[in-house]
Amino acid sequence: MSEAIAERWLGATAAGEVRGRLIPGQLLSSVTWFRVGGPAELMFQPADAEDLAFFLKALPADAPVTVVGLGSNLLVRDGGIDGVVIRLPMKGFGKVEHLGGARLQVGASVPDKKLAEVAAKHSIGGFSFLTGIPGGIGGALRMNAGAHGSEMKDLVREVRAVDRQGTRHTLTLEEMGYAYRHSGAAKDLIFTSVIMEGELADEAQIRAQMADVVAHREKAQPIREKTGGSTFKNPEGTSAWKVVDQAGCRGYVVGGAKMSELHCNFMLNTGDASAHDLELLGETVRAKALAATGIQLDWEIKRIGKFAGAPIAPFLGEPVG
Repeated sequence: MSEAIAERWLGATAAGEVRGRLIPGQLLSSVTWFRVGGPAELMFQPADAEDLAFFLKALPADAPVTVVGLGSNLLVRDGGIDGVVIRLPMKGFGKVEHLGGARLQVGASVPDKKLAEVAAKHSIGGFSFLTGIPGGIGGALRMNAGAHGSEMKDLVREVRAVDRQGTRHTLTLEEMGYAYRHSGAAKDLIFTSVIMEGELADEAQIRAQMADVVAHREKAQPIREKTGGSTFKNPEGTSAWKVVDQAGCRGYVVGGAKMSELHCNFMLNTGDASAHDLELLGETVRAKALAATGIQLDWEIKRIGKFAGAPIAPFLGEPVG
């Protein structure tokens, strides 16, 4: 069955030449921090960037492709994902190389926390904020992840990527088109690595900054729960958690999903939540927040895949997707 599904998308010849792993029916609940989500029709874990490019060139133009990173800021719906899900494994995309000075070359699957640690070992400052951001560098590049007054755009110098046709690209910082929690880079680009540059600093001072970040996160966030990080983006002029709190939604529950009492901009899977519970909770909180404060909260968590049952209609009449 595995070969049949792979050959359906690639053909027998190309499927046999791929060096990475082809996994049909992979449950995506196993790779998301919420621990929810249906199956991928076919998951591909490329051996390296060259293997990824070969795969995408061989894949028919009409084949759906979804990229999944470390799954920290992601909600996969219960019906799963049609077509191909690409996940870059640590083996081929998890290396950090010191290029000299304050420059590092970083694979897209490197966890944010690991990068901060490597930077500290080389006495490179500017990366400490990544200690407190769950997830990997690929996702951080896509959403311009940030915390404590720093963002990815402060460090990025050059990004390598592969497009849907299997063509490899190198993008400058300007071409990444960064804004708050957003990149203007083409949606079909799969980031494979990045050159980043901080500033040389005292290692002891860097580690003190990292310790402060960790202490703040442990005190303020439910880091030992099944969560996806910040649920909503901060509206202009205020914090999302304040809006959620003002709407009376701290600790609000839908099924097995709950807004954290410790940090009410975090959704939790309390143990038996479905993706449906979590998304319905988020949309309910958005509605209550708008009614109570007049402020529209926008999702920061990315929601993908098919509904297993009736779709949850966004309360503001936005497209479901």
